[in-house]
Amino acid sequence: MPEPRSPVTPPVTSPDPWPRPPACLPAARLDDPPGGARVAVAGLVILRQRPGTAKGVIFLTLEDETGVVNVIVWRKIYEAFRRAVISGRLLRVTGRVQRGHGVTHVIAERVEDISEMLDLLLSEAG
Repeated sequence: MPEPRSPVTPPVTSPDPWPRPPACLPAARLDDPPGGARVAVAGLVILRQRPGTAKGVIFLTLEDETGVVNVIVWRKIYEAFRRAVISGRLLRVTGRVQRGHGVTHVIAERVEDISEMLDLLLSEAG
């Protein structure tokens, strides 16, 4: 019997799916849920920014096989998940969708370091 999926979790249709954590939304489908919806996304960290003018806010860019996701990590969340935010290479972020000025962000509520899943990618590629 297949596991139930959340309404925003797409079926895996790629012939070569990567080991996505349960219920993660691909970057290409981030426009599907309404603003304010709670989603989970996962991807490789390709950029971390902590501008001096941002008052402790950290901006992350995650990339999956379908595109990129912009993530905003407020100071309180950063303090709770500091290790994952600083050192994670592959992250799963749960948060709320925010849209403005033609840009979609995920406002982080939880950040998980799932870098150990990178080994699964290597074993499937070899």
